[in-house]
Amino acid sequence: MTAEEEKTIHLLETRTRQLILKFEQLKRENAELLDDLVAKDTELETARQRIKKLEADYANLKMARMLTLGDGDVNQAKLRVNRLVRDVDKCIALLKAMDMSDMTT
Repeated sequence: MTAEEEKTIHLLETRTRQLILKFEQLKRENAELLDDLVAKDTELETARQRIKKLEADYANLKMARMLTLGDGDVNQAKLRVNRLVRDVDKCIALLKAMDMSDMTT
């Protein structure tokens, strides 16, 4: 075997070892990422279940609140919302008027 062939074989062995090391490193990293993924999936499912429970609780509270409201409470709430809407409309009109006056100057 010539020196050049031995050098080529040595280079091939070195690169093969490097590839094996890189493969092992990537395999460990992949296993860690899969573990993280499983943990996140579990966390996500727990959060989804909590959201469903909270939504059900909210719906129950909303229904209970609607049952306890009398006609006077509903009318007062409607009047207050209407008053707030009028206030917002006035603010929008003022802002538009200010915007128009800025354009003319």
